[in-house]
Amino acid sequence: MTPATDSPWQAGRLTPGRRPQVMFGRMYEDHAVELDLFPPGSRALVIASAGDTAAALARAGHRVTAVDISATQLGYARDRLAGGPTLTGTAERLMRIGRAAAAAVPAWRPPAMTRFLELTDPVEQARWWRQELDRPMLRALMAAGLRPAGPLAGILRPGLRDVIPSRFDVVFRRRIAACVARYPNATNPWAWRLLLGRERPGGTGSDDTGPGDTGPGDTAPYDAGPGPVTGIEWVHADVVEHLRQVPAGRYDAVSLSNVLDGPSPAFAAGMREALRHAVRPGGPVILRSFHDRSPLPGRPLGDRCPLWGAVVAVET
Repeated sequence: MTPATDSPWQAGRLTPGRRPQVMFGRMYEDHAVELDLFPPGSRALVIASAGDTAAALARAGHRVTAVDISATQLGYARDRLAGGPTLTGTAERLMRIGRAAAAAVPAWRPPAMTRFLELTDPVEQARWWRQELDRPMLRALMAAGLRPAGPLAGILRPGLRDVIPSRFDVVFRRRIAACVARYPNATNPWAWRLLLGRERPGGTGSDDTGPGDTGPGDTAPYDAGPGPVTGIEWVHADVVEHLRQVPAGRYDAVSLSNVLDGPSPAFAAGMREALRHAVRPGGPVILRSFHDRSPLPGRPLGDRCPLWGAVVAVET
């Protein structure tokens, strides 16, 4: 059996240090993918993270189990969905630093970026990206900051540095370009969250203030709907071990974020066997990865968040 310690996520923090931290104050997964593929009333397993996907599925009538290897992250998601504040996690702080650097390009400053994100025509968005945003200065800044030997890799824990794809500066620019050429910005909350650090105006339960423009310890309202979310089972465990230990076929559907980014191939093989045991035959399993190639084979899916390289329905 592959031990849980094979996962670099077990430390409960993105940066070096011993004390666990809230890594993600919000989630960057388009849960419309899960809502579209999961059969009605599914017994669904998700990675807890910041709780957004668990909340969206629970509100849609699914019976949700949220699992996380980090007790700190699990407790934060549970408290947030009980009505607690949305915090600024380490990921949001790192993205805020990146946006501040990108503001050296005038078109990346908040007023101009807001105008870009208010667009509704992907053709116009693609033109704007090419002519206004993907400029030589931006390319130089991203090359300096996002390559594996750059500052971002130095900030991350050693076990998580492999999560960054090679030439991530080029990769990330390509992903943004593909996203804005396909999905209307004005109705894409993940584009707002990543590129501006704010929630999309008019989105459910949100306002113009988000973690990207607040200081450490500041909060922003939970944005997946008003009021607490109940009925979710919260489990502190390594997800592979949890899947191995539940009765065969317990889950109708599973959503896994980047849990296979960083661990060894043996861990990924153990995950696939655990899924075969725990998911009913034919039950959908969605896996997201930072890398362009999924650690497990599957059918490609669309996701409105430009962060991901691969989003697949896993072949179990």
